[in-house]
Amino acid sequence: MSERPADEDRPAPTIYDVARAAGVAPSTVSRALSRPGRVSTATAEKVHAAALELGYRRASVGPVLTSVPTRMLAMVVADIGNPQFVDVVRGATAAAEAAGYTMLLVDAQESDVREREAASTFLDAVDGLILTSPRLSDSGIRGIAKRRPVIVLNRIVSGLPSVLTDGARGVRRAAEHLGQLGHREITYVAGPEASWADGVRWRGLEEAGLELDMRVRRIGPNAPTVEGGARAARRWAQRPTTAVVAFNDVMAVGFVRGLRALGVAVPGEVSVVGFDNSAIGALTAPSLTSVASPLQLQGSTAVRNLLAIVGGARSSGEPVLLPVKLVVRDSTARAARSG
Repeated sequence: MSERPADEDRPAPTIYDVARAAGVAPSTVSRALSRPGRVSTATAEKVHAAALELGYRRASVGPVLTSVPTRMLAMVVADIGNPQFVDVVRGATAAAEAAGYTMLLVDAQESDVREREAASTFLDAVDGLILTSPRLSDSGIRGIAKRRPVIVLNRIVSGLPSVLTDGARGVRRAAEHLGQLGHREITYVAGPEASWADGVRWRGLEEAGLELDMRVRRIGPNAPTVEGGARAARRWAQRPTTAVVAFNDVMAVGFVRGLRALGVAVPGEVSVVGFDNSAIGALTAPSLTSVASPLQLQGSTAVRNLLAIVGGARSSGEPVLLPVKLVVRDSTARAARSG
């Protein structure tokens, strides 16, 4: 294999550089990058992480794809099964098509390994990349950004452009709403441990609790799925509160189902608030009070900003913060008792 400079200012990293960084032999690097089935999963992950961090790429990818605009973008989504991402993808795809670009969509299935594999597979064949709620480390994301323009959604990586919805303000609005209904204690049903947005929402709820004189606690991390929400309901029952805020609508729906199985009424005994205002929350019974984010706008904004960078514009690295609002439905009501 031969290498090509990642930029004109410094020599390209070599297979030997990757081997040193990963602590393996150069032959192992070759196998991990070209025939990953011939090395262990742990070794392959180390090699891919080192390659991305160093900005290494194999010359087997056609040089035409790296020197001529492809009019293709890639979007890596943490979990395409999550309804939250449907509107983000729609907004991004519509904006890409309007600009004459094709969007490749990759489902990472909540796996940083799959995100790395997607970058290795598609990065040299596209003009830019959108990482949606990525689970990769900051260094892994920066490694990708050394090779192609990147926009990050729902996360801040220092020095890289991002588009965020205001999760801290959203959880504050949820806490204010629950406080007005007489709730004094809130349980936060957390999402996945690697989620940057989850950390923002939990810290925002902690701050809101202090300012509003409300007690808050956290259950998690949890899988951001219906099943994850249902399991959290069983944990909540060991120390119940009159109000719950869930990481996303999917978990909130699972939580309500879990409560129903325990014979707990929503909102009669417990008020539940979700996040993202997705279709699943509006259609469930009771309909879900939820923090609404402009998800299609987030997707379209990401594409427009990415194409500006592809076209030569400089990014300030400052995040674009989109507003949120609380949509009140039937899953919240006055507290039946004090927390």
